[in-house]
Amino acid sequence: MSSSSLAAAATFLLAVAISCHCHVARGWGGLGVNYGTVADDLPAAARSVELLRAAGAGAVRIYDANADILRALAGTGVPVSVTVPNDAIPSLAAAASPAAADEWVARNLAPHIPAARVVCLLVGNEVLSDRATAGAVWPSLVPAMANLRRALSARGLGRVKVGTTLAMDALGASYPPSAGAFRGDIAGAVVRPLLEFLNATGSYYFVDAYPYFAWAANRRSISLDYALFQGEASTHYVDPGTGLTYTNLFDQMLDAVVAAMARLGYGNVKLAVSETGWPTAGDVDELGANVHNAATYNRNLAARMANNPGTPARPGAEIPVFLFSLYNENRKPGPGTERHWGLYYPNATWVYELDLAGRRPAASYPPLAPAPPAPDQEGTPVWCVLAGGGGEAANETAVAAAVDYACRQRSGTCAAIEAGGECNQPDTLAAHASYAFNAWD
Repeated sequence: MSSSSLAAAATFLLAVAISCHCHVARGWGGLGVNYGTVADDLPAAARSVELLRAAGAGAVRIYDANADILRALAGTGVPVSVTVPNDAIPSLAAAASPAAADEWVARNLAPHIPAARVVCLLVGNEVLSDRATAGAVWPSLVPAMANLRRALSARGLGRVKVGTTLAMDALGASYPPSAGAFRGDIAGAVVRPLLEFLNATGSYYFVDAYPYFAWAANRRSISLDYALFQGEASTHYVDPGTGLTYTNLFDQMLDAVVAAMARLGYGNVKLAVSETGWPTAGDVDELGANVHNAATYNRNLAARMANNPGTPARPGAEIPVFLFSLYNENRKPGPGTERHWGLYYPNATWVYELDLAGRRPAASYPPLAPAPPAPDQEGTPVWCVLAGGGGEAANETAVAAAVDYACRQRSGTCAAIEAGGECNQPDTLAAHASYAFNAWD
C-alpha cells in the first residue's frame, strides 16, 4: 500500500468478476490479492502461488512485471494484473515515438503470455497522490496508457485492459457520497481524459479504498462496527442528496467515486478496488490496528463481495476487489501500519485464517483474541522521537530517505522544518525526522 492512501482516507468524511478483462475468475471465485515484495526472506514465487490458492484468491496483482512471479503463475490460469512503475511513465508517453511502449511490452509482458494469464496492465500506482511529479508524470499518464494499449494491440494482446490506480485523495469532496468530486487541480487536466480513455476501452477506474484510515481519523463520528461491515441500523447513514442508505463505510467511499465520475460526465465507467484491507498492527497511536479487526473486516468483505451486491448507487454491479496484501512487508517505510497488512508472515504461516472466496461460515474460523481496548481519544497525545537517544547509531542515509518520503506524501507536511520555518531549529536530521514522522499522519 502506498502511504498516500493514509493521507487520502484521513480526509474522507472529515465533516463527520470482469469477463476476460481484469477478472476475479469464477474458477477461483474469491477476492484478488496484492502481492508485494518489499520484505526480507519471503517465500519463493512458486510457494507464494500455493499460498494464494490456499486462501482462495480469485486473482493477483503485482507491483511490477516480476519475471519470476509471472513464470510461477504460468499454467495456473490465475488472472494477474501487472504494474508499470511510476518513474517509467514519462518515457512511455511520447506521441512522436511510441517505440518505448512497444519495447516495454515486448520485454516485460510478451514473453509470459499466454502461459501467464495477464489480464490488466496498471500504469503507475497512485500517481496523482504525488504532487512532486505533477509537472512530469501527471500529464504523461494518459498518453502512456494509450501508447501501451496500442503496443498491446499490435502484438495481438488487445484483450489486456489498461488502467491506473488512484487513492481516495484524488477526490476533493467525498461527503456525502453524492457530493463526490475530483480535486480541482486534476479534474479537467488529468481525470477527464483518463475517464474518456477508460470509457472508450471498456476498462476500469481502479481505486485504493481503505475504511481503516477514514475511521481512524474520525472515530468520534464513524462507528467501528460501521467500518467493519457489522453496524446495526443505528449506525447506518442516509445520503441527503440521494436518499440512499449506507450500511458500511466501504460502500460510502466507493459511491463518492461514482458520483465524482458522473460529475465529469462519465457515470458509467466501471469501478474496481485495487487495494483495500485492514492493518493487524501499528504504532501506539494507530488505534484499531489489530488482528481481530483485520480478520473481521476482511472476512466480512469476502462474504459480502461473494454475492456481488454492488453499492447503493450501483446495486448488483460486479466490482472486482483486491485485498492488500499477501505478506507483511517489513521493509516498507512509514508508520507501523505500513508493515502489517499481510495475510501471511514471511515464514508462510497465517497471520489469521481467511477464505477469500467468502464461502466459509464465520463460526468455522478459530476464535480470535479480543481486540485491545482503544485509549480514549481525548487522552495524552503521543509524540514519537527518532531512536538513538540511548547511544544507538542511526543509519543517516535511511533516515534522510524516510524523511524525504514522509515530506512528499502531502503538501505542507514539512513546511515548518524548512529554512526559516518555525520548527527549523534545531537544524538536525534527528529533530527534523521526529517532526516529519509525527506531522505525517
